[in-house]
Amino acid sequence: MKSAYGRITRWLLAMLATSLIVYAGGFLHGRFTKGWGPLDPWLATAEEDHSDRDPELHDHSSHDHASHGLDAHADEHAHAGDEHAHGSSSANSLAVSETARKNLGLTDEYLQPIELRSFTRTLSVPSIIVDSPGRTRLLVSAPMTGIITHVHALTGEAIQPGDLILEMRLTHEDLVTAQKEYLQTLGDRDIELKQIARIEGLANAGALSNKTLLDRQFTRDKLESHLSSQREALRLHGLSDNQIAAIDKDRRLLTEIRIVAPHPDDHSEEELHLSLKENPLLSNVQPSSEPNPFRVVSASEANNAVQPHTGNDDSHLLVLQDLHAQKGQIVNAGDSLCVLADYKELLIEGQAFETEAHVIAKTKLANWPVAALIGENSQAIRLENLELSRVDNEIDPATRTLKFYVSLQNELIEEKPTPDGLRHVTWKYRTGQRLQLLLPVEQWTEQIVLPIDAVVREGIESYLFQQNGDHFERVSVHEVYRDQTNVVIANDGTVYPGEVVALRGAHQMQMALKNQSGGGIDPHAGHSH
Repeated sequence: MKSAYGRITRWLLAMLATSLIVYAGGFLHGRFTKGWGPLDPWLATAEEDHSDRDPELHDHSSHDHASHGLDAHADEHAHAGDEHAHGSSSANSLAVSETARKNLGLTDEYLQPIELRSFTRTLSVPSIIVDSPGRTRLLVSAPMTGIITHVHALTGEAIQPGDLILEMRLTHEDLVTAQKEYLQTLGDRDIELKQIARIEGLANAGALSNKTLLDRQFTRDKLESHLSSQREALRLHGLSDNQIAAIDKDRRLLTEIRIVAPHPDDHSEEELHLSLKENPLLSNVQPSSEPNPFRVVSASEANNAVQPHTGNDDSHLLVLQDLHAQKGQIVNAGDSLCVLADYKELLIEGQAFETEAHVIAKTKLANWPVAALIGENSQAIRLENLELSRVDNEIDPATRTLKFYVSLQNELIEEKPTPDGLRHVTWKYRTGQRLQLLLPVEQWTEQIVLPIDAVVREGIESYLFQQNGDHFERVSVHEVYRDQTNVVIANDGTVYPGEVVALRGAHQMQMALKNQSGGGIDPHAGHSH
């Protein structure tokens, strides 16, 4: 009985031990795969302490972490990005060597302390350089009918008012007839004067009646009256008093006309430059000691003359734009001979929208100076203190724009004579050139104004670079206003007047700073398109 009871007891104990072993195995397997619950922090600390004491275990633990997909390089970048997010000074500081400064063009001129100054907010209007009507283009026409005998100036050549352009032989019938009748009347008067002188003595001696003398004097007076009316007719044809007096003296017809360059403003000495055609049969006649009043010095003669050319300065250099005549060509009165261009004074034609007309009117009434930009971005040339000349009184029905004009004084930048004595010039501004007119809208005082190259945009942020020894610190700033050339920074304590900042190269330094921190470089960062 006792033996049976002992066997049952041993069997139950064996079954209980087996159950405990199975339960313990399952429990341990779950803890290894899912963690130890409340014991996890204690076990992790113990493992870390043990790994610090055992290098082999630490290497094995790192390898084990790598096997679970943790990238050490990615963790390093995440740590660097975390430092950047917390405003680490190393992430915003850039060391710039002396060579790099030269490459950026950061000379003393572009490393200046911040100053508060006034700033004028402007309205940008597209515009174009155009001729000044009635002044830029000068049309030279044939005053009468003739044949071109010589061309003294060439297309593209620069000449001065009064310089010889063309010579033509006069075939104008009306002028020839008028000169012929004038010479005939002069001859008749001379005959009457001789007759009066001959019979005047006889009449005084009583050998001839006084009636004959009175008849001759009456005929003389009639001829003088005819000469007076014929002189007026010659003046109407374009002859001056000096030229009419020369006909009286030489008793010869004026057969050649010389076309000279007119003056844009001075018309006091404008006259037909007529001269006498030299006859080869009269070559042995001694020339007169008095200068010919019709002769104009040619370009070649002026270069070889002892006395320099006088009468006009370089303020009105005329460029022979188009030459319409050639040697041997027959021209009629009024035909175009050439077109001269005076580029000294031009106009800028702006085309504003109809809604912007009030800005133009305000600028005109207040007599505010206007600025202009030639080019784009940092390469643009800025023209200051331009005058708004006039505003159209009509809106263009096709484009719905209002045209207005700004005066522009041109500049001569090159004058280069050719080996054959021709003169070529180059002007700074050219008709057809595009630019932007900046019309003042309002003025702000006590503002931080920097060049556009001093501030770089990066996403929603704007940065400038403040000098700190041989380093440049990147500072995030708030832009109040930006145009084509300047940026207005808020005076909110981010930067202070007196601090030295880089006035150019902000985009390049931003790219270098991103490269230094390991970020990708966006070649279009800081550029507005």
